[in-house]
Amino acid sequence: MLIKFYSKVGGFTMFGDVGVRLLELMGQSGVLPGAIRAEDIPRAVARLKGVVAETGEDPSGSDDGDSDEPIPVTLRQRAFPLIELLERAAAEDCEVLWKEG
Repeated sequence: MLIKFYSKVGGFTMFGDVGVRLLELMGQSGVLPGAIRAEDIPRAVARLKGVVAETGEDPSGSDDGDSDEPIPVTLRQRAFPLIELLERAAAEDCEVLWKEG
């Protein structure tokens, strides 16, 4: 499953399991479809950024080029597009919606 996040300021699609987790971390139910009103976005962004900061993940990794193992994608990297969309939507005073897509 994929989740499409969209607003009048832009949109993107991500894997469903990651999207639902991010929605829950920002205080939403994780139910599809869904939406967040512009006035609720700042609180959701602060909550999501707080959780991401608490993970203490190093987004730089330690790839020395000699390893065949993939570098894991951090929660910070996964949350980045959602945080950016939410912040742009808040600046334009518009909601963000999501649906299976």
